[in-house]
Amino acid sequence: MAAAPAPAATSRADDRAAVPETPPPHTPYGHGDGHDGHDGHDGHDGHDDGPGHATGTAATAPAAPHPADPYATAPDDDTEPLPSVTDSPGPPQPHHRHDDDAAAAERARSLLVPVADPEPRAPDEPAVAPVLPGRPVAHRPQVRAVGPQSDAEGGVPCPWCSTLNRPERHYCSRCAMSMTRGEDTPGRLPWWRRVFGARDAESAWAGERPRLRRGFGHIWNWVVAAVVIGLVITLIVNLGAMIQATRDHFAKRAPVGPSSVKASRSYSEHGAPLAFDKLNNTWWGPGIAQAAEGEWLEATFDRPTRLLDLVITPGTSTKPDQLSASALPRQLDAQITLADGKKITRTITLDQGAGGQRRKFRVGEVTSVRFILRSAYGADPKKQVAIAEIEFFGPSSNNT
Repeated sequence: MAAAPAPAATSRADDRAAVPETPPPHTPYGHGDGHDGHDGHDGHDGHDDGPGHATGTAATAPAAPHPADPYATAPDDDTEPLPSVTDSPGPPQPHHRHDDDAAAAERARSLLVPVADPEPRAPDEPAVAPVLPGRPVAHRPQVRAVGPQSDAEGGVPCPWCSTLNRPERHYCSRCAMSMTRGEDTPGRLPWWRRVFGARDAESAWAGERPRLRRGFGHIWNWVVAAVVIGLVITLIVNLGAMIQATRDHFAKRAPVGPSSVKASRSYSEHGAPLAFDKLNNTWWGPGIAQAAEGEWLEATFDRPTRLLDLVITPGTSTKPDQLSASALPRQLDAQITLADGKKITRTITLDQGAGGQRRKFRVGEVTSVRFILRSAYGADPKKQVAIAEIEFFGPSSNNT
């Protein structure tokens, strides 16, 4: 009977060598597995390793859960847990501790999953760039280059600068002018509208405002305005004289004779009436040699007469071969007396030639005219100044 328990003991020893030792699970008090020394039903002290006890325990006790693997990881870990290994029903094989360590190391190496380091995240660009305290600076606007747009091919040309624009645009992308300039667009106002225009007119829109004149251009407007105002005032004051001058210019001429004549002094048989007798072969002379400066010849009218032209024939005759017979008057002062007593002096300059010389006179309401000698051509101690004829012309009564 003593040899029977030996195989059972040997079997238990082999099982312990095959399965790693783990602490026994905690069992509640009163539910021993046959090894508790306090169990009163068993007549042994809990260390009975006979064949009946070992066989009963293996046959009646439920299968204990597989002992936890010391190298397995918790479910909360990032790595995938190893599958549980069930007990092989085959007969146990002898193991060595060195093989167990190698297997455990292999399992640990299989759990190491290479993970790449996370790339550094680029910081978000702030809405306002950091600046020194007290000097906030916003983002600089991105300026778009001026010119035709890339997607405006075949678009509508600007009526101002001919730049192509998209059809839906109302203002040019280059010059910002309106794209709808029609025939009703107001043109540039004349200068008199700009100078005297109403100041309470409606302001023009951008792109339609008139040019600003500053500096000399602004002063020039006032100068032009002053000149225009002066011309208007002059026109009003001299309107009557201008009308009369126009009439005199287009009026027909008629000879006018004086009612009486006189001279400061006269040469013998060549008195003052011979200068107004309508004959060119008679003449008046002062009877003094040289230029006879200061001597005069006067014609008087019985009523105020308007004189338009004056014809003076110098010398003793109209023949050129007789010009050297006497000195010829060069410059005369015509002293005119008007009906109201006012006197006007005009200077008449003659040419050194034969025949009558016409000069514009155009004086109204004349009562007398005195011709005073100032200088002469060919003055000589043996010659005196001679005037062959003096003729007056006024407006004809046949003017219509």
